[in-house]
Amino acid sequence: MSSIRITKQFSFETGHALYGYDGKCRNVHGHSYKLSVTVIGTPIADSSHVKFGMVIDFSDLKKIVKEEIVDVFDHATVFNKNTPHVELAKELSDRGHSVLLADYQPTSEMMVIDFAEKIKQRLPQDTKLHSLKLQETATSFAEWFASDN
Repeated sequence: MSSIRITKQFSFETGHALYGYDGKCRNVHGHSYKLSVTVIGTPIADSSHVKFGMVIDFSDLKKIVKEEIVDVFDHATVFNKNTPHVELAKELSDRGHSVLLADYQPTSEMMVIDFAEKIKQRLPQDTKLHSLKLQETATSFAEWFASDN
């Protein structure tokens, strides 16, 4: 049977600051991110299977991405854990704000790498992550492809 790619799109709001950056993005600011998740696999051929004809149920893919990415990053502020912003992060956290201290610079490029690793670990055995597209603005995005990695 043919390999089929399916894509589900997600959106979330996240703030961040780029430690050591030489432009405006060194300041705390936010984005309305759009994440497209594409997986590849062979549709289930067993006609007695409840998910017959599916590569993965869209609701199963949604659950994975919501739990690993959207619910974690939505309306959170992400800082590199080595940034001097840790004092600000602690202050925000102490006031009840959602703050994430990442092991990486929270650029779209590094976030999409992190997201790929999290999603890959949760997919069913016969379904593989094909690509991710993380759109930061209407004209700027980072992409991750399994074939490149």
